Amino acid sequence: MLARILSVFEPFILMLLGTVALASLLPARGGFADAVAIIADAGIVALFFLHGARLSRDAIVSGLRAWRLHLVVLAVTFGLFPLLGLALSQWSILSPPIAMGLLFLTLLPSTVQSSIAFTAIARGNVAAAVCSASFSNLLGIVVTPALVALLMHATGGVSLDSVWTIVGQLLLPFVAGHLLRPWIGAFVTRQKRLLTVVDRGSILLVVYSAFGAAVVGGLWQTLSPFDLATIALLCCALLAVILGATVMLGRAMALPRADAIVLLFCGSKKSLASGVPMAGVLFPAAQVGAILLPVMLFHQIQLIACAVIARRYADAAPVTDPPS
Repeated sequence: MLARILSVFEPFILMLLGTVALASLLPARGGFADAVAIIADAGIVALFFLHGARLSRDAIVSGLRAWRLHLVVLAVTFGLFPLLGLALSQWSILSPPIAMGLLFLTLLPSTVQSSIAFTAIARGNVAAAVCSASFSNLLGIVVTPALVALLMHATGGVSLDSVWTIVGQLLLPFVAGHLLRPWIGAFVTRQKRLLTVVDRGSILLVVYSAFGAAVVGGLWQTLSPFDLATIALLCCALLAVILGATVMLGRAMALPRADAIVLLFCGSKKSLASGVPMAGVLFPAAQVGAILLPVMLFHQIQLIACAVIARRYADAAPVTDPPS
């Protein structure tokens, strides 16, 4: 069991922690900070362009057949999660940036890679997981900024101009990449190493830029160990509630075991890959580091918890079940 949990701490997680440490010790300042921000923005544009080129239209069409399952996943992702986030953000014990970070976390789309991977381990409906996670990410490019504007605009957390910025920086490159898929899709799909470098590199750049700006603004002087422990506990509680809710929804809808697993794993995830660039566009630079803390902690907690759950589902699967 311990080995399974430790295996979740892949090199990227260590790189992410190292980037936070580097930004804390040697934050970017002055002209160097401006240069890092420009490079990070370029990396995010490239990231969403490549993701658009990878999205198969066949996957979209085939996914429409399981519309009932996908609607429930989307309802949890963009309905139940935000309601819980609103409740948490009103807790007076939290500082405003941390409260905003918890609310922002709940507005993000689901992950793609880990949702599919855990569904496969648990012997669920992998094809449905691919479609559901892809739909969530595609809609999240539009829905997440809209929810941020609706739920956080009144607090001064985000402006409508920022929403238009994220449309130009994330949505348009994604659409452009998808429109060019007939010509570049096969090439992009073969370049797995390139996609990994762009994916992880752009996230690390944004995290370095964001945390550097937050450190310069006094993040670690205002954030105590108690605050960090509080964030971690709230992330654990949030995940536990969502996991329980998705299990109960699957039973109430009498979903087949394979589809119930999709609801469990796709409905309970929040995407770090989407959250980091969106936060960089939607919020002031000095606030981004604090706002991203709940996202980063939840990301790691969900990986550990879902790795254990997926293995338990796999061990409990009937021997007659064919692998998906």
